Amino acid sequence: MLKFLGAVVTIAVAVLLLIITWPALFDFQTTWILAQILSMRSLVTAIAAGAVVVFILLALVKPLRAFAGTMAILLGLFVVANGIVLSDRGFGNTEFAEKSAGSITVLSWNTLGDAPGSAAVAQLAVDAEADVISLPETTQETGIEIAEAMRDAGRPMWVHTEWFDQISPARSTTVLVSPTLGDYMKVTSNEERNENTKVLPTVIVKPIDGDGPTIVAAHAVAPIDGQMANWRDDLAWLAGQCASGSVIMAGDFNATVDNMIGLESADDATLGQCADAGRASGNGAVGTWPSKIPALLGAPIDHVMATPDWTVTGMRVATETDGTGSDHRPVLVQLSPSPAAG
Repeated sequence: MLKFLGAVVTIAVAVLLLIITWPALFDFQTTWILAQILSMRSLVTAIAAGAVVVFILLALVKPLRAFAGTMAILLGLFVVANGIVLSDRGFGNTEFAEKSAGSITVLSWNTLGDAPGSAAVAQLAVDAEADVISLPETTQETGIEIAEAMRDAGRPMWVHTEWFDQISPARSTTVLVSPTLGDYMKVTSNEERNENTKVLPTVIVKPIDGDGPTIVAAHAVAPIDGQMANWRDDLAWLAGQCASGSVIMAGDFNATVDNMIGLESADDATLGQCADAGRASGNGAVGTWPSKIPALLGAPIDHVMATPDWTVTGMRVATETDGTGSDHRPVLVQLSPSPAAG
């Protein structure tokens, strides 16, 4: 009986490890619980590595030798396979190419309801020479304060905010755009949520004269119990915003590239026709949430993405902001016009 039970457990664990390693094989990347586990691939891999050691020690006990040895092998293979996946995505490359004509620096930071304060956001943006700033969970008032501070530092910005209510800061998203990119207008409406993400707002701004990229400051709802359908709809809707034209999309997607499998519509794309800057720059395994744990163990759920007319020429996850109030880390990305687009 114990041998039979051991065999059943072994098979179940093997299947679960295979699903986590290769979710697209079963189309489980947006399934409740599995979606959350997938988002923490690095942490799960680290835990599995610790479990390998435990099972190796248990294998020294004769009655458990066969079962523990088998589990150690399965978990060892899981660690190796996921290590390869994470290594391919990149454990961090903070090199930036020299900014050229036409390059755009994008800052994305979920501020957890204005928690870091306008001064901290403005300082990071000024230091990075940001041209576009996507700020989920940031109110219009704070956005204006950031713009005023940046103006005083010689980098004026236009402010656009979308909100579903003005009670909770989490239900506002603000985007700042440099006047050097031209005049932009907001094209989303806070009265038409069928034309927006379902629970938390996304801001879309477009150049008035049509010359320049559409900018999408995204905020998808978290994949928690009761919101799974809205989360899937949000990701699909955001993919649709990157279906054509020149688009730069940045924000809190509450999803990793694993969760987005199947939502790409072009080769080397991640969401619609947009490619993830993290994967393109060797930063795809660097976590942005939660900021209380090491970045290499966190979930990379904050992204900057762009259509093929843009090339990623630099990226970093700003760990120096840890402890400033937000549970998310900022993402800084430099985009340059692709040679083929010129």
